[in-house]
Order: sequence, then C-alpha cells, then structure tokens
Amino acid sequence: MNNTTTAPANPVLRVAPAAPAEAAAHFRASLRFHADVSDVAAALAAGGDPGFVVLDSRSTESWDQGHVPGAVHLPTALIPEQAERLLDKNVPVVTYCWGPGCNGATRAALALAELGYQVKEMLGGFEYWAREGFVYETWQGPESRPADPLTAPVAGDCGC
Repeated sequence: MNNTTTAPANPVLRVAPAAPAEAAAHFRASLRFHADVSDVAAALAAGGDPGFVVLDSRSTESWDQGHVPGAVHLPTALIPEQAERLLDKNVPVVTYCWGPGCNGATRAALALAELGYQVKEMLGGFEYWAREGFVYETWQGPESRPADPLTAPVAGDCGC
C-alpha cells in the first residue's frame, strides 16, 4: 500500500503556460482587438488626426453624464441604421461603454465589425477614463477627477 500523498496542484500552474510562440501569437492578437485608456488618451492628446475615431455606445443619459472629448455618440442599438451616416469605413473605430463590468463596447464592436468597420475596444471604458484623471465632457461642460492611485500613477507615466 502506498501512503504517499501528492501536494495540491499550484493553482497558477495547474494548467501549464503556453509555449512562447503560442503566447506571443495570442497577445499579439489581443492587441489587434483592444486599446487601453492611456493609449487612446495619448493618441488624442498628441494633436492632429489620431487615425481613429472614438465611439461611445451608451445611452444619451449616460453620454450626458460624461464622455470622452471628441467621441462620436452612437448607442449600440442604433449602429445598424446610423453607422454609415456617422462613420467612415476607412477609419478604424475604438468603442467604449461604461467599464470592465459592461460588455456594451464589445457588442458595439461586433455590430460595427459585422458592417465592415475596423474596430478595437477600449479596455476600461468610461470608468477608467475618469479614474485615470483624463478630462471628460458632460452636459454642463468639461470635468476631471484626480487620478485614482489604484488605476494610474499620480505622477509620471505607468511605464508600460
């Protein structure tokens, strides 16, 4: 009789990591579908044409509460009937919704891709735009909040 016991599997390594080439392909593909708030803000702040348009896919009430300056407002449900009037199929679109707990930007990105648009989703959505301290517009005008030290550096850049 064998009385040896096996230690519980390490939860991180219970499933082995992918081979480096497979991991590189996965992460490269992920970057084709996503942009983060800081990168979007930096591209918009650089001035000139950033080479993409930002699309807020939330309701009018949500848009009025706060949105990325310069964004196009097009609620997801209206994309099939209004996208061609508001967007150029030759210009990539970066969609956002409320934040990480909402898949509205994903649904908007899917609707646009199905209509033939190049599209990325902005990770973090409006929540992280505001939490990282970037200026946003409301129905009353521009606003901003101090950067949340749990989501963005209070001074300098994150280095990533």
